[in-house]
Amino acid sequence: MFANWLRSKTYMPPPETNQPAATSMPLFATLQENILYTQQCLGFSADLIVREFNSNAIVEPIAVLYTDGLVDPNVINDFIMRSLMTGSTVDDAEQDPYHLLRTHALTIGEINQVNDLKTMLHHILSGDSVILIGGCLLGIAASTKGWKDRGVTETSVETVVRGPREAFTESIRTNTALIRRKIKDPNLWVESLLVGSVTQTDVAMMYVKGIAKESLIDEVRSRLNRIQIDGIFESNNIEELIQDETLTPFPTVYNSERPDVIAIELIQGKVAILVDGTPFVLIAPALFESFLKTSEDYYHRVDISTLVRMLRYAGFFIALLAPSLYVAITTFHQEMLPTQLLISLANQREGVPFPAFIEALIMELTFEILREAALRMPRSIGSALSFVGTLVIGQAAVEAGIVSAAMVIVVSITAICSFVFPSYDLSNAIRILRFPFMALAASFGLLGILTGLLGLAMHMNSLQSFGVPYLSPFAPLELDKQNDTLFRFPFHMLFSRSRVVHASNVVNKKKKNVRS
Repeated sequence: MFANWLRSKTYMPPPETNQPAATSMPLFATLQENILYTQQCLGFSADLIVREFNSNAIVEPIAVLYTDGLVDPNVINDFIMRSLMTGSTVDDAEQDPYHLLRTHALTIGEINQVNDLKTMLHHILSGDSVILIGGCLLGIAASTKGWKDRGVTETSVETVVRGPREAFTESIRTNTALIRRKIKDPNLWVESLLVGSVTQTDVAMMYVKGIAKESLIDEVRSRLNRIQIDGIFESNNIEELIQDETLTPFPTVYNSERPDVIAIELIQGKVAILVDGTPFVLIAPALFESFLKTSEDYYHRVDISTLVRMLRYAGFFIALLAPSLYVAITTFHQEMLPTQLLISLANQREGVPFPAFIEALIMELTFEILREAALRMPRSIGSALSFVGTLVIGQAAVEAGIVSAAMVIVVSITAICSFVFPSYDLSNAIRILRFPFMALAASFGLLGILTGLLGLAMHMNSLQSFGVPYLSPFAPLELDKQNDTLFRFPFHMLFSRSRVVHASNVVNKKKKNVRS
């Protein structure tokens, strides 16, 4: 629903201007016409560099066009200008000048043919240098990209104790290279396309041919090609436009900034979507159990990995239901508490003027405000704000009689459990659902919580991610995949892929005893 509305509202045709629009018309016959057309299309921008000169290889004049700041000047000087201006003269003067430059004069590695005006402008604005020849209807686009990027650094969001620490960057070509370092298989295919009528953002699909289901690849490709929007600036823009159109707080597209995580998902038969300009790579389809896993689970021993994974599932229910259970029990079901605990809670709430629901609502809203403030504040004072919010304000609220000490403990445990999830998107879904469950608990007690859980289970069972049930392999139940869900079995027992994701290649590895 929201994705359809976004597609219809955000796409606007380019406004009419006096300058020529980029079309797929062939190049002009004269060099000056091509240069003037390019300058007019770019509004005679100051960062458009046009260098005209003569070459020893051919008699016709040559022009090199590129965008300053997007290219590497050393590559242009050493492999284009020097090759063309100081190179030796070719004896065969009657040969086609385009062929002469392409085969004899240029020493640069990657070159592409340019045969229309739209392609020429795209190469110029993408960091390539376009070489035009007087009287020739073909041009040459040389790869000279050289803008400054952040480089490969340590992960800042998905931290690890043991495992690779490299993270994706904002360069899509660097990101594809990081994945290829993990998977050196010729069946790892990459498909590129441009998304955004104005931004012309580079988007790439990566999948392992023969493992990923063909219908899944076609569906992802089809959804990407259907996007009609002016600009794409982050992978979340793509995520909102291609996700299954269901009103839900749960994420149905997975994202990660770690190459090893994406590599693991690719060999499980999923499709990766890389967007230029962002270090977060999307994975489709996304299953609920994927948001409670980390690649680090496979880098530690089986016992500790299983324990940590079970703690995450427990943390999911604590973060979702802890405030609701406190409100329901203290309001409707006091008989469930031991006598001493009930007396202690009654003493704490003796001076509190609000019912338990309002008390929990105040504390939860206060924590959410502090959480957002700490994220937006400068790093130098963000930690100080967290310290003041958690200790000073909480202690002052208890001493002032606004909230009870037990409520502060419950909200603190809830907050801690919300940070247990490896995925920040799942944590956001729990933050949203916590408030309806508190309202149900305040209205109907434990019956309201059970009703809410039943509705939540029905809702999650109805979700799909690119045609795959969201709760698989729990529902529909796949017994042979339970060795890598709530538990993490040893590697020699992890030999199958999920059948709901894959068509035929469901064998992950051969069952062979490597110890013999």
